[in-house]
Amino acid sequence: MIELQKPLILASNSPRRKQLLHDAGFEFSINVLPTDESYPAELPAEEVAAYISHQKAEMFRGLDSAKLVLTADTVVISDHHILGKPVDHADAFRMLRMMSGKAHSVVTAVSLLSDGSIETVSDTACVYFKNLEDWEINYYIDHYKPFDKAGSYGIQEWIGMVGIEKIEGSFYTIMGLPVQVVYQLLKPHFR
Repeated sequence: MIELQKPLILASNSPRRKQLLHDAGFEFSINVLPTDESYPAELPAEEVAAYISHQKAEMFRGLDSAKLVLTADTVVISDHHILGKPVDHADAFRMLRMMSGKAHSVVTAVSLLSDGSIETVSDTACVYFKNLEDWEINYYIDHYKPFDKAGSYGIQEWIGMVGIEKIEGSFYTIMGLPVQVVYQLLKPHFR
């Protein structure tokens, strides 16, 4: 494991972020504080993930300066609309149908709180879906239940395997944690 100067907290319940951070060689604990994830209506869609990630880090300010806190947020943007987590099957179907046969952006922002200051970095990837048939969308929703995922899909799941023609950018950004960005943020804190 990579040793850090201070203990690291991952402020996320995402099993994907947990696995990626572990696979990158870091030891950490998990602590999530409730955060208002709303954002100003006039904020450009590309800046929303950074805004929310920063807000999540703000919740930890002053709690424990002897630790590093890593937060993250991911948004999926299609036709200038942010696609959040679906509320039900119909909502997931609507989102996947909207992205079918075209490109969309995935923006993941990460924030690192250290010694009272917060550094936030965003990374963007572009995802190209083939034309998805209705049965493919329904099969995916029924079998993978993507209700905890922004944009209603996980690139590492069946729909990503059969439906994505190409990506531009980092696979890990699309999964929800741009590991290369996190590594660079944490590098100054290596022991």
